[in-house]
Amino acid sequence: MRVLTSAQMQAADRTAIETVGLPSAVLMENAGRQVAAAMEQYHPARSDQRVAVLCGKGNNGGDGFVVARVLAAAGTEVSVYLAVRASAVTGDAGGNLSALDALGLAVTEVADPEAWAAAIPEIAGADVIVDALFGTGLSRPLDGHWAEVVRGLNATGVPIVSIDLPSGASADTGAVIGETIEAALTVTLGAPKVALLVPPAATLAGDLVVADIGIPDAVIDAVPGPRIEVITREWARDQIEPRPDELHKGECGRVMIVAGSTGKTGAAQLAALGALRSGAGLVTVATPRVCQDVVSGLMPEYMTLGLESTPEGTVAVSAADTVLAERCDVLAIGPGLGLGTEVQRVVRVLVDRSPVPLVLDADALTAFVDQPEALVGRDGRDLIITPHPGEMARLIGVTIDHVQQHRVEVARDLATAQRLYVVLKGSRTVVATPDGAVWINVTGNPGMATGGTGDVLTGVVAAWVAQLVETQSACAVAVCVHGMAGDLAAAAQGEIGMIASDLGQALGPAMKQLSAEGGATDDRPPAS
Repeated sequence: MRVLTSAQMQAADRTAIETVGLPSAVLMENAGRQVAAAMEQYHPARSDQRVAVLCGKGNNGGDGFVVARVLAAAGTEVSVYLAVRASAVTGDAGGNLSALDALGLAVTEVADPEAWAAAIPEIAGADVIVDALFGTGLSRPLDGHWAEVVRGLNATGVPIVSIDLPSGASADTGAVIGETIEAALTVTLGAPKVALLVPPAATLAGDLVVADIGIPDAVIDAVPGPRIEVITREWARDQIEPRPDELHKGECGRVMIVAGSTGKTGAAQLAALGALRSGAGLVTVATPRVCQDVVSGLMPEYMTLGLESTPEGTVAVSAADTVLAERCDVLAIGPGLGLGTEVQRVVRVLVDRSPVPLVLDADALTAFVDQPEALVGRDGRDLIITPHPGEMARLIGVTIDHVQQHRVEVARDLATAQRLYVVLKGSRTVVATPDGAVWINVTGNPGMATGGTGDVLTGVVAAWVAQLVETQSACAVAVCVHGMAGDLAAAAQGEIGMIASDLGQALGPAMKQLSAEGGATDDRPPAS
């Protein structure tokens, strides 16, 4: 499912109007009716239900006028409030405002602080508030009267339904730019917007419904500019082909994981568990010899390779040659590897010389903190990194807060500049590719914020890179399945009680759920 910026959504609207021949008034009518339908699903009307509709002067306000008309026609008690002077409302929105007057539905102007103060007690007495103040065109923080209106609506405690986007949010970023409506439900029109899918702004959207307002899918898909996609289970399932009867383990991918050090052997085991449960045919854990007996005793299904060790129990510089002499299809490096000069030298040698795709996580990324320019992909050998926000911040020299406020931008910028694949972990994991495409994952839950889940993901990514032809598809499938496993683990153990090994063991059921055998369900935001 394509995710659009505000400019891309405007382009899709223009194409629908000018090329397809859909009048803008029809799109507005469709939008209002779809919002009303979504409200009936999420907030079924009672005989005595009262709805307050807050409208601005633009198309978002026009959508709100349609919602008010449709709800009133169905018997709901509706009050409409206009945050500007009626004379400022023109075009299709003006036509729908006039229709309310013709139907005898009163509209109260709240265009100044005094009028707003008089109206807010009545608004606070409603059962549902419809936010039709601002759409996707907002790019700066609300101030003055507008900021006060948003603060007042949030303070009522009444469930708010936002049309297209919570007012105050910028469609193009996950950053919270100022006072923003805290919605219980957002009905977005035509296609989801970035702010609705990427935290922290996404946390203000509530439940999300994507409403079909008549713009053909082909129009949305053809909109030029940066491509951002939602990773859905339906899409992920289509990437995975049934295994033929004559398949043997060597055809399912050979994964080598360079991981572990004294005191951190569990990270190596979790990464291997992730790879095995994700279908890799052969998995080898290359670990310091002083750790080999411990690592080999944790699971019988993977092989181990002992590496030259330092006195501190980490890999020695000469270990790089040992790893490079072994056959594999994908090389994953980092979980529990430890810090230190020799570890960093090993990582750099492997990145420089490995002929197979690389997955770098955790301690492996530390080797490039001072020289991120050395972390670069090359033709014929893909490079994938899987940082959490802290690792990303250290890698590119910014704060964690900056990373979290601009997850899509920082992931895309690093991926394109360094010609690599970035899997930026966290709530709504972002996958960015060297060509600038971005994928957003919507599976997973807060219970995955526990030690070791990132190590599992390293193995999952490596396994799918070994099995699928396209690296971007492999990364997207991996984060989707990893999140699904997290959801299954949370369902079984609770978000507080689940641990990384629960997630690793849930990968098998997640794959079964994803497959046709398991009766997969699509987790896209629902369409009204």
